Amino acid sequence: MLKSHTLVDDYEYKHIQYELRPALDPAGKEVEGLFNAWISLDNPGQYNSYTTDAVKEVILAFRQASMDRSVNCCVFTAVGDKAFCTGGNTKEYAEYYSSNPQEYKQYMRLFNDMIDSILRCDKPVINRVNGMRIAGGQEIGMACDFSIAADTARFGQAGPRHGSAPDGGSTDFLPLYVGFSRAMESCVLCEMWSAHKAMHIGLLNGVAPVLKVDGEWIPNPMVITDRFVDDFGNIVYGDFKLGAEKAAAKEVMAKAETDLGKLDEAVEALCTKVLMLMPDCVSKTVNGLRKHKQWHWDNTNVTNREWLALNMMTEAKAGFRAFNEGPKGKREVDFIKLRQLLAQGHEWNEELIREISPQYQTGEEE
Repeated sequence: MLKSHTLVDDYEYKHIQYELRPALDPAGKEVEGLFNAWISLDNPGQYNSYTTDAVKEVILAFRQASMDRSVNCCVFTAVGDKAFCTGGNTKEYAEYYSSNPQEYKQYMRLFNDMIDSILRCDKPVINRVNGMRIAGGQEIGMACDFSIAADTARFGQAGPRHGSAPDGGSTDFLPLYVGFSRAMESCVLCEMWSAHKAMHIGLLNGVAPVLKVDGEWIPNPMVITDRFVDDFGNIVYGDFKLGAEKAAAKEVMAKAETDLGKLDEAVEALCTKVLMLMPDCVSKTVNGLRKHKQWHWDNTNVTNREWLALNMMTEAKAGFRAFNEGPKGKREVDFIKLRQLLAQGHEWNEELIREISPQYQTGEEE
């Protein structure tokens, strides 16, 4: 009788999905007794943002897959076609963790454990990016070993725009993927990258088309997919279209249907490549490469957790509440007013929050 090394046997997942899918051989046939573990965030109504309960289950799921002798690869993904993950659940942040740094510190311990569960998984982890990978979603995605994305996916950070810092992994991992300048651009400015641009600058291992018009596959019409040199000598590739080109692209998008079949094929093909290698050699090589991410992560995550908790009393308190309570299209604080008040020495209190928050400027109360 084999011993079980899982933490909880026969656990029933309620906030995420855990599925063992048969591994496929190079001919595409199911292999008896071998599987790939698909771990899926299941909150599509809130763009697969993770709640506290979901984080706990992700930790357990990676531990379960790691200890399962029959598992070849882990596929980390999400339900639907709009988002892989947009980070922590801002409703939960605003309504529970705001003004509660001691509680948020406990939550961040769980978040750190979630990153650790990915970085220390005994199986290679593939991020199947089925849509937006933003903020904490970008961070848990970069903790994975491989990333294959739908070409409609978008990538980026949101911290400084909504009252936080991308210290859940992006300030550690992103420079290793795309270099210092690109990482600074993403983490500070919070501007989005298309999947094509993310692939071009080294963030991804592959991009798959997911749109069809009249039954024919098309590339994402919202993105420049041809390389050319602009008036300044820069190679333009993967940027989002603007102006008249954007308007025309939206018309094409309105006619397109989404089919994630090619994305799944690309993910399964990568799982099969891993299957056809020596398992212990794969594990050692993966962990040998992971150490570059782990070194940065291990040297910063504890102190980052402390700061992120205290920040729930100031900018995060204002930013998350504005996002959660503000009217549609206006969910950011008044940045200029905030800077003016702080320049005058105004303390962080409810009066300041009311002065800068859109929900109060429109007459809406909590």
